[in-house]
Amino acid sequence: MTPTYFRRALTTTVLAAAIAGFAGTAALAQEKEPREAVVSVFGEGHAQVAPDMAILSFSVIKDAKTAREALDANNKAMADVLNALKAGGIAERDLQTSGFAVNPQYQYPDNNDGGNRPAVLTGYQVANSLTIKVRDLAKLGEIIDQSVTLGVNQGGSIQFTNDKPEATIIEARKEAVADAVAKAKVLSEAAGVALGRIVEISENSSRPEPLPMMRTMAKEYAADAVPIATGENSYNVTVNVTFAIMQ
Repeated sequence: MTPTYFRRALTTTVLAAAIAGFAGTAALAQEKEPREAVVSVFGEGHAQVAPDMAILSFSVIKDAKTAREALDANNKAMADVLNALKAGGIAERDLQTSGFAVNPQYQYPDNNDGGNRPAVLTGYQVANSLTIKVRDLAKLGEIIDQSVTLGVNQGGSIQFTNDKPEATIIEARKEAVADAVAKAKVLSEAAGVALGRIVEISENSSRPEPLPMMRTMAKEYAADAVPIATGENSYNVTVNVTFAIMQ
């Protein structure tokens, strides 16, 4: 090998060592640099609003000797319910079949004597479930009453909600941030330090859903139909806020 080659190799080795030494020094300096002092808190916000929509779920269940007979009876009852709902102003987009099932029905003999008697097929049951969005709450009691009259015989769960809750959720967000700021101020004052800039702020990733609440001024719909009390919905928001501490 030539002297020129050895000189180049030596130069490369020296440069590599210098770079490695510089990187190590920089990393050591970074490790010694103190972390920014922060305080992290969470805030909760709540905003209430009266519901303006209800989601109603119920089913028509019919039993018969054959599956065909059970289905025919169920079809007639559900068709009567759907026609009545549409005639009452419920739009097609607010009606959705949410379940359908055909199940055999058995009678299980008494086997107290130790016998092994097989189950006896006694007929069939057809269940058709419907989910309805009721946008005029004044009609809700009437809808339930009429649906039962026409053949609904199972279910009846009701969820009161809001079609456009965004404005209420914004109010809850504002309250949540204000709550976080208030908590951070208490903590910093107790520690004898001053709050600095906001380093990070985040909201609970799940969309706030309405929580039913009782209230004394709830609207009640009764007349000759099923009595309905709407109460009000509460939308809750949680935020996490990190503040720098001024030292």
